[in-house]
Amino acid sequence: MIPKIDTILFATDLSDTSRYAFGYAVDLAEKYDAKINIIHVMENLNHSMEIQVSEMVGVDRWNKMKAETTSELKKKIRDRVHSFCASATPDEASCQLLVTDVHIKKGLAWEEILEAADALDAGMIVMGTNGYSPIKEVLMGGTARKVVKRSKVPTLTVRLPEE
Repeated sequence: MIPKIDTILFATDLSDTSRYAFGYAVDLAEKYDAKINIIHVMENLNHSMEIQVSEMVGVDRWNKMKAETTSELKKKIRDRVHSFCASATPDEASCQLLVTDVHIKKGLAWEEILEAADALDAGMIVMGTNGYSPIKEVLMGGTARKVVKRSKVPTLTVRLPEE
């Protein structure tokens, strides 16, 4: 039995690598007649930092700032989708229709990506990667590696081509 992929979860950190990987998500969505959900995860501030910032600017203002950041990020991602579709495909309108929703989450990126894949019943995850580096692994934890290792669905990781 060939599995049906109806939904592709595209994880982005808004980098050039993510922009490049989005092309693969679009190509796969067109081939599988699937929809794309985009997720961007903002890492949480540690608790003491969050308290300090909210005390400096006030709790109400801090909450408003966080809400504005989320809405600005959604707009930025939608603008990038529009820009990508305009430059990369002959049928810009159908390219944009592939993207059904943009999700902004807070937390550990790999956990939020996997939770979103489950919640959306995604048939595949597509994301960019910068490749393995022992130093990056210690500092950042290798989000793509953790997603690939723990994902229940096929996960495509895409690197920028070397120039």
